[in-house]
Amino acid sequence: MGRFIEGVDRSQTTLFPDRLDDWIDENNPIRVIDAFADALNLGELGFGGVTPEATGRPAYHPSVLLKLYIYGYLNRVQSSRRLEREAGRNVEVMWLTGRLVPDHKTIADFRKDNGQALRKVCARFVSLCREMGLLAAASVAIDGSKFKAVNNRDRNFTRAKTERRRAQIEESVARYLEQLDTADRQEPSEVLANKTERLKDKIAKLQGEARRLAELEAQMLAAPDRQISTTDPDARSMATSGRGSGVVGYNVQVAVETGHHLIVAHEVTNVGSDRSQLAAIARQAQAVLQTDRLEAVADRGYFNGEQILACEQAGIAVTLPKPMTSGAKAAGRFGKQDFVYRPDEDAYRCPAGETLKFYYANVEGGLTLRRYWTTACHGCLIKARCTPAKERRITRWEHEHVLEAVQSRLDANPNAMRQRRETVEHPFGTMKARMGATHFLMKTLPRVAGEMAMHVLAYNLTRVLNIVGVKPMIAAIRA
Repeated sequence: MGRFIEGVDRSQTTLFPDRLDDWIDENNPIRVIDAFADALNLGELGFGGVTPEATGRPAYHPSVLLKLYIYGYLNRVQSSRRLEREAGRNVEVMWLTGRLVPDHKTIADFRKDNGQALRKVCARFVSLCREMGLLAAASVAIDGSKFKAVNNRDRNFTRAKTERRRAQIEESVARYLEQLDTADRQEPSEVLANKTERLKDKIAKLQGEARRLAELEAQMLAAPDRQISTTDPDARSMATSGRGSGVVGYNVQVAVETGHHLIVAHEVTNVGSDRSQLAAIARQAQAVLQTDRLEAVADRGYFNGEQILACEQAGIAVTLPKPMTSGAKAAGRFGKQDFVYRPDEDAYRCPAGETLKFYYANVEGGLTLRRYWTTACHGCLIKARCTPAKERRITRWEHEHVLEAVQSRLDANPNAMRQRRETVEHPFGTMKARMGATHFLMKTLPRVAGEMAMHVLAYNLTRVLNIVGVKPMIAAIRA
């Protein structure tokens, strides 16, 4: 084996260092994990087991299990069984836990029972980042992404799925009955008898499946959103960006600070649409950044007049594009954007130069809408390009000026959408890569929220370590 780097003889006696600390470099990130966990008041954060019981077998201190989980999520080891193995063979984990090796059930129960406290740990780290001056920019990018739950797609039931499954069962039963009729017309034999018995068993199983499907359909129709999941009851079927694709899981909302790309706020929901999420996540980010005025940029999936108005009233200037859903524009006619509003006259000017006056206002869906039109349409030379009706009518929301301000901000900053994409989509890709194919391991929304907090904490911790380094981070924690 000349000219090659050779390993150590396995039978050679080796004297390891006397201290575990000698194996851990001063710039090892686990020293940050140790310092951060030791600086937390776990009792105030809501962790159970901080005060030991007077009787019974001694328990592990929550600090040990918290350090183990932070290390695991930072190094893509989220499984409780894998963390148990790492505690017994990984020198870094031995140093971090003091050579304690909790069993996987103890490790799993800690995460399951302390979801809310884990969310507070994540929030405490974000507060630490603010104290370090890493969250100076009062600007965030907001986005949502679908994360897969434990629940398989075959164990999620909607009206369309149950109808499709019932049709498949009926088709299979009809096919087997036809095969039975064919068998009855043939000469009896042992082979034929066995085939008939197998067909009857298949029909019986399908009939049992039909009864089970009927029970599930009754539960589904009783659910508020006409949907149930049998493995994780809180998981929901959600459409994704791919055409005809979907995922059974959760919708995770994040607000990412545009300066250092740290996640300042996040929320886990089982509502598949982003349209009602903007104001809540933006206000969370505003509270974390402790600013009266916040700039937020989002994609067109968040466009909702009421949500944008709520942001404006809270001092949050939102920038996002408006979806182009005009039927007139799709048909080749003038859209609403081709009509110019004159605020001093409270009227619109049409492409032909005519004035559309205000006539009346009414309330639809809780929104006060104002109606504008002109009687000059019947003699207009370009009426065919405007409307097939008697006259073209324009509807204006009473707070339409808020939406116009949003469009003005977008026009003034045409690179806003590119900056949003570069800021907020990278964290999602990083976290999903770390999670692997299964994404969430926990079930039900509160526990999934706690698990997501650990992923956000690991992402933010990695970012800060890359920005400032290990020693300055430890100094800031102990300051």
